[in-house]
Amino acid sequence: QVQLMESGGGLVQAGESLRLSCVATGAIFSVNTMGWHRQAPGQERELVATINSVHTINYADTVKGRFTISRDNARNTIYLQMNSLKPEDTGVYYCNADYWPLDNGPLSDAWGQGTRVTVAS
Repeated sequence: QVQLMESGGGLVQAGESLRLSCVATGAIFSVNTMGWHRQAPGQERELVATINSVHTINYADTVKGRFTISRDNARNTIYLQMNSLKPEDTGVYYCNADYWPLDNGPLSDAWGQGTRVTVAS
């Protein structure tokens, strides 16, 4: 089994910063793309940022210039530095990973349980 564990969420004021972390553990041969998605109350889950194993990065337009995704391949860990937070950034942030399992199975997908971010105005 592969597990993703997020941490770092919380309650902050608009304009402040938070740093999220996500570590992938379990029967992993290698991790391909990892990313962050978020779901605001009453909204669908949306992409925030992704980073692949060679550190090619993609951001949603709504977070460009404010959020920075980074990765530690040796630790199968990604981070999301969130600066200049806005109330509309409020939501549950989920970590996602595409990985090759140890049992030579197909490329697989895992999600974390989510960490809540609340930005007060």
